[in-house]
Formats: sequence, C-alpha cells, structure tokens
Amino acid sequence: MNIIDSLKWRYAVKKFDTNKELSEAQIQILKEAFNLTATYYGLQPLKLVIVKNKEIQEKLVAFSGRQPQVLQASHLLVICVKDYYSIKEVENYFNLVKRIRNTPDEIMTPFKKFLTAEIAQKTQEELLISNENQAYIALGNLLTVCASQEIDSCPMKGFTSEKYDEILDLKKHNLKSVLVMPVGFRAADDYMKDLPKVRENLTDTIIEIQ
Repeated sequence: MNIIDSLKWRYAVKKFDTNKELSEAQIQILKEAFNLTATYYGLQPLKLVIVKNKEIQEKLVAFSGRQPQVLQASHLLVICVKDYYSIKEVENYFNLVKRIRNTPDEIMTPFKKFLTAEIAQKTQEELLISNENQAYIALGNLLTVCASQEIDSCPMKGFTSEKYDEILDLKKHNLKSVLVMPVGFRAADDYMKDLPKVRENLTDTIIEIQ
C-alpha cells in the first residue's frame, strides 16, 4: 500500500486478535521509528516502555478505562517523559553530538549555552508540559509507521497515569507515563474494521494560500 492507502486502512482498533503477535522484526521497526521521532532541538525527552506480559497488561486494564485492548494487544506501548528534567539533559545531548559528529566546541558552545539557559529558566511544570507535547509527536509518528507496516493500533489517553507508573515501576527510571498505544492485529469480528472512515472533505480542512 502507498502511505495514503495505509492511512485509510488504519483505525483505532476496538478488538485485537489475541492469537496473533507482532514479530521481533516488527517490534524493532517500532523501536527505531520511536527513536527517530522529531523532538524539539533533538533533545529526545521521551522514553518508550514496551510491555509484553499478560499479567501486567491485565492489571493495567482496570486503570485504562476498562478498555480491553490493553490486554488483548500483542504488545502495549507506553510513551513516557522524564519526571524530573534538568540542564543535565542538555549536557548529555551535546556529549552525544560530540561523539557522533565530532563537532568542534567553538561551534557547539553558543547553542549549548542557549539551550542550557532555555531549560534553566523553566519550572518543572513548564518542562513537563513541553515534554508531554513531544509525546504526541511520537504517538503520531508511531501511528503512521504502524499503518505503513499493517500493524494495528489504538491510541489512548484515558488511563490513570499514577497507577501505570506504580505498576510499571516507572519512578525507578525517573519516568512518568503520558500516552498508551496497544499494538497488534485487528480481530476478524471487530465491528469497526469494515466501517468507512469518517473525515471531512479536503476543501473543509485545508486552506491554501498562494
């Protein structure tokens, strides 16, 4: 399928086939896609937790608005942000730039000072909001990649983040869950799978200025 056909094929799955699982190769594609997601200044303030444990998935259903897809899915993707974010993240980023690109310090230093000042002047609440916004970019990227690979998905926000953090022991990693996306393969009897996609006409959603 071309990308437009893939996006037309995609929908928020209501029932997954519990007998089908993603291959290691498919999971690797999702890992790479997440890691390649665009983030502001390239700082990558996100982490992806991949859950493939039915006991844990079953526990999480109760804190996911009772949505059964959390358990049915082959894997559960949880997009997280750093619970505490500091200028150390900027230092780590520029160390990575130095190692990968060997960029001279005289070129990096002005930008490094700018980013350090940007992070230092923000409160933890402001940084959390900013980083959570990046999580939505990652979600959109993963949705598109899933569609291109004919991997079914269901993006979710209606879950109890604190309980997810507790069950997945995310505090240990200085992480806070932001978004959830079960992935797998649609069930043959999912009532949504053959319904036409409901979208406005392009002329109603696009404004062209020439």
